[in-house]
Parts: sequence; structure tokens; C-alpha cells
Amino acid sequence: MYFRRSFINPAKEKNLSGRKMSSKVLKMADFLKVKIVKLESGAKYQRLFNKDSGTGGMKSGHVILKEGEEIGEHSTNDLEEALVVLKGSGQLVVNSENAINFEADMVLCVPPGTIHNVKNTGRGILEYIFITSYAYEKK
Repeated sequence: MYFRRSFINPAKEKNLSGRKMSSKVLKMADFLKVKIVKLESGAKYQRLFNKDSGTGGMKSGHVILKEGEEIGEHSTNDLEEALVVLKGSGQLVVNSENAINFEADMVLCVPPGTIHNVKNTGRGILEYIFITSYAYEKK
């Protein structure tokens, strides 16, 4: 396998939003550091990336919950968390009282320090990817 970068001039290319792409060229060494994980079907929980796999402050996992199952109340402390819903439907329960219904093809963002639980309230499995990262304010 080889990496062809000569066909793209990032200074002239635009992304889907119409903005110019970064002129930074991906070096071969950076390209080879890209990590790929195949999602396991049937496993209730699969860790995707964390510091042990070479990512900085980002952690992620693949979760499959059967009908009626839930993760349990937890907080990601100083981390914000994104939930990318792949299949099914459920509820995000915040602070044991406020429930937000969601379904496949939705993305939820949970602020740092929020106590929350994910419940499968639908029929069939609920499958999602979670991604946590340190929150910071842009100055």
C-alpha cells in the first residue's frame, strides 16, 4: 500500500462547508499512526481508543444494550461525552430525573460533571459509540 498525496493540493481544495482545507500536508509517518478498530457484534462493551491505544485525552467505546438494559448512573467528571446512536432507541436520564428520548442517527452531547444514565427503552438492541474528551474553553 502506498500513500498518494501528489494529486491533492490542500490550498485549493475545499471541504463540504465550502471552506478551504488546511494547507498542512499529512506526512507518511502521521498517516501510518492512524488507528483502526473493527466493531465487534454481540459484545455488550468494547473499548475502542484510550491512552493505552495511543490517543491523548480521548476515550471511546462501543456499547450494545438489550431491551430494558441500562449502563447505570455515572459522571465523566471533567470530560464531555458524545453519544453517537447507531441502532435502536432509548433515554438519556440526567440527574436521576430528566429523561431525553433519542433514537438511531442522533448524536447527544453530555456536559462535564453531569450525572447521567443510558437506558434501552426501545424494542431490540440499542447500539451506540461514546466518545469522551477533556472540555476546554476556546480563548
